[in-house]
Amino acid sequence: MRFPILLLLALLPFTLLHAQSTMPSVTVQGLDGKKVDTKTFSNGGKPIIINFWATWCAPCKRELAAIAEVYDDWQAKTGVKLIAISIDDARSMARVAPYVNGQDWDYEVYLDPNGDLKRALNVNNVPHTFLLNGKGEIVWQHNNYEPGDEQELFRKVLELSGKK
Repeated sequence: MRFPILLLLALLPFTLLHAQSTMPSVTVQGLDGKKVDTKTFSNGGKPIIINFWATWCAPCKRELAAIAEVYDDWQAKTGVKLIAISIDDARSMARVAPYVNGQDWDYEVYLDPNGDLKRALNVNNVPHTFLLNGKGEIVWQHNNYEPGDEQELFRKVLELSGKK
């Protein structure tokens, strides 16, 4: 009787991961103030990168800037779309649009000021990046940032796109 319980406990993390394998339905806000349901995020069957960041997070800004330098190439090769989700709260979210407008980012940017999407995806610290396949399923995730991490992300995007 003890073995099946241990087996069940061993499989529990996989069950939880599977239960969280698609984007939850959470309302976020565009920089234009419009509300968007995250379940509607799509990219015509091509991969989507969801990147959680904040204006007060230096590694987040470095990561998004590093990706911006190669993003046009990534899109040309794979059709990938990057969606940046700011977790800035009510006190700092007024800084998001001016910061984004000052960058050369060709990303969709949304605000998650109440942390609803952050909680739904169990994001504990930023930057936290999710990669979704063409069906909208979460197939890979990574948190924190070190220079060069964007190359690993692109390798994963290439694999999903069948371009290895």
